[in-house]
Amino acid sequence: MSVFSDMYELGHEQVVFCRNEASGLNAIIAIHDTTLGPALGGCRLYDYPTVEDALKDALRLSRAMSYKAAVAGVDYGGGQAVIIGDPSAKNETLFRAFGRHVDSLGGRYITAEDMNTNVEDMNQIGRETRFVTGSSVKPGGSSDPSPVTGWGIYQGIRACLEVVYGTPEVKGRRVVIQGLGNVGWAVALHLHQHGANLVFADINRNRVRKALEAFGGEAVEAEDWYTTQADVLAPCAVGGVINPTSIPLLRAPIVAGGANNILEDEDRDGEALIKKGITYAPDYVINAGGLISVAGELRGTPREKVMNDAMNIFDTVKRVLNKSAMESITPVDAANRLARERMETLAAIHRTYIAPNAARG
Repeated sequence: MSVFSDMYELGHEQVVFCRNEASGLNAIIAIHDTTLGPALGGCRLYDYPTVEDALKDALRLSRAMSYKAAVAGVDYGGGQAVIIGDPSAKNETLFRAFGRHVDSLGGRYITAEDMNTNVEDMNQIGRETRFVTGSSVKPGGSSDPSPVTGWGIYQGIRACLEVVYGTPEVKGRRVVIQGLGNVGWAVALHLHQHGANLVFADINRNRVRKALEAFGGEAVEAEDWYTTQADVLAPCAVGGVINPTSIPLLRAPIVAGGANNILEDEDRDGEALIKKGITYAPDYVINAGGLISVAGELRGTPREKVMNDAMNIFDTVKRVLNKSAMESITPVDAANRLARERMETLAAIHRTYIAPNAARG
């Protein structure tokens, strides 16, 4: 009964376990809430130690997508897919088999890129279903959403700087970027263009070398990023990096990055950051640019408008942080409340609206 109890606790509508023997597919699709529209969320490929770990990730990420859409004002629900397997062994048949499972849901879930998946993978999924975004095969497809994600994170960092320092100016601010994948690189680009002093950390030394060549700045060892003195720490790799071990060692007044589930435990670690006087931008709020990008692709929104929409993350982060301060709650609680308020309001509208034909009986 643990799956059902976990679904009940987090408010999920549906969890689907997917298998295909010929391709070796083992996957989970979690649909959290479709109040605002079809569930939209990434397809992550990761070699999880256990199925329970994969399920936990799918449940947490799909709920975050629901809240992310609600806070960002995007009319989609939250979903997430996780494929259990070695990323180095991915192939066409794996993603085409997954695409058939997505298609069987009839549009309740729309998939997109995530950790260890890319445009080409979405192309393979798109050969089996139209319920995919972020692929190059779709007319007008925007492909990689990372540039919009990075642009939104940059705006969120500016909002945090204004709350903490009274100005959103990034020039001269010291920012540590942990993780130099597509998103981390995009964040670095915008910060560099506006005069920030950058510090890089990544387990891939080649990525660090390229970042130093492109942007200048400094490098620290991958395990030392959170102990580095800075104005902003921007985790843009894996989740759970802000935890009881790292929090006492943090030497920056702001944590604002693009990784999902940055806090190992939302309640415990959110409270610990407040006690230490650290401002935290909830990850699903600040990294909503990717969602805005793929939602714009689905609706045929011009790229320029998508980038303008992502600029609103500046105001959204400020609204969350102000609500947190006014109500003496953590930023995550503030963001969750804003998300639930919008979802509940629109759910009430859906319940009370009577279509004209139905009214005539």
